[in-house]
Amino acid sequence: MKRMAEMIRRKEISSAELMDAHLARIAKVNPEINAVVEMEAEEARNAARNADARLARGEAGGPLDGVPMSVKGAWDCAGWINTGGTLGRKGLVAPQDATVIARMKRAGAIPIGVTNLPEFSLAFESDNLVYGRTNNPYDVTRTPGGSGGGGSAAIASGCSPFEVGGDLGGSIRVPAHFAGIAGLKTTLGRVPLSGYFPGPFGMVTLMATAGPMARFVEDLVLTLPLMAGPDLLDASAVDARLENPDEVRVDKMRCAFHADNGIHPCTPETAQVVDRAAKVVAETGAAVEEARPQGLEQGYDIFAGLLGSDGGAGLDELVRMSGTTELSARFRETREFFAPLGVSAAGLHGLLVRRDIFRMQVVSFFQRYDVLLCPVCAFPALPHGQTRANLPGFSYTMVHNLSGCPAAVVRCGQSADGLPIAVQVVAAPWQEHKALAVALHLERVFGGWRRPPR
Repeated sequence: MKRMAEMIRRKEISSAELMDAHLARIAKVNPEINAVVEMEAEEARNAARNADARLARGEAGGPLDGVPMSVKGAWDCAGWINTGGTLGRKGLVAPQDATVIARMKRAGAIPIGVTNLPEFSLAFESDNLVYGRTNNPYDVTRTPGGSGGGGSAAIASGCSPFEVGGDLGGSIRVPAHFAGIAGLKTTLGRVPLSGYFPGPFGMVTLMATAGPMARFVEDLVLTLPLMAGPDLLDASAVDARLENPDEVRVDKMRCAFHADNGIHPCTPETAQVVDRAAKVVAETGAAVEEARPQGLEQGYDIFAGLLGSDGGAGLDELVRMSGTTELSARFRETREFFAPLGVSAAGLHGLLVRRDIFRMQVVSFFQRYDVLLCPVCAFPALPHGQTRANLPGFSYTMVHNLSGCPAAVVRCGQSADGLPIAVQVVAAPWQEHKALAVALHLERVFGGWRRPPR
């Protein structure tokens, strides 16, 4: 994406040509993967021609001027459908842009289409009754993850250069891992969720944030400053300084790593990829040792307990307010999972105390280390329909929604059958630059994204 913007500025390619290339790519591969579910082709072409006209007049454009982007089907994009993946919102048109979409447009990016997601964004598979199932471009019998699976599949297969994701339990990082792209879960409060459905309310504000997804880590670096900062709508978003990853000395860092979070063991191939990533960082001269935060093994129970503390009553109200009368299989699984987790007010207070202690333990870990390398997930992309049965394996991302720490994801290897395996680089709150610096180094060594064989 960064290179696309530079090529447009140097007039090596026009925005209109770039847009047509992406539209052609969608037409070619999307029937098999079902990643892009709503298209606004003529609107996108007109915007691209306008970008070219501005450049021809010598008018200064934004850093993304003329570059296409996809829009996750949970973000409001003015005049576009935002179903949130549920039938009750089928045909609902957003009246205005979500904050992050407006910011990307101001930077010059041009929305090209809407990508698929789970119903209400609440599953690790992008499958719903409005648009159907999205397939992984590396193996269509497997899921590209959720909730940003439509975006990860589109980006991995060349249908889109980037999009903005939301992450409550791994919705940026798991799809990035499953589809072999780069992604960044930002520090809790770094990027506003205004205009996202479901919105930043209740327990969501304790654990959810937004961030960029792209093929290359350099594009995460480029887009993060464009989307960060408060908007006076999302009360959890704050104004915090962003540091430059280019100024980080990886060879001077203190790095911890682990391949087992004490909740669910990862596959041997996943552990080997994490070990190799740690060795690559150590080869720079950085101090690297195996370690994990105290109490990390409690994270899954606390995370699930908080989200399910009302026994799923909030989900029932969300369904009612959306006007949905028929629910997808994946959402019904989520509702069934939450049903037995309801607690009393005293029980909820206890969970909140446990959450605060957990955060202190994880954050204090970064007094000794600059970054932590670990799996994104216990396994590579799963066959469709198997995520619910393997939910504890997704705890590697969940624990850092609970901690509030930022985490970058970059592909560092693959399984024996060719599925991407990524590494998660976690840093202390507001230290995205450190996570990104290490991710950039790992990408240079391992190559990062690779074209899907299909």
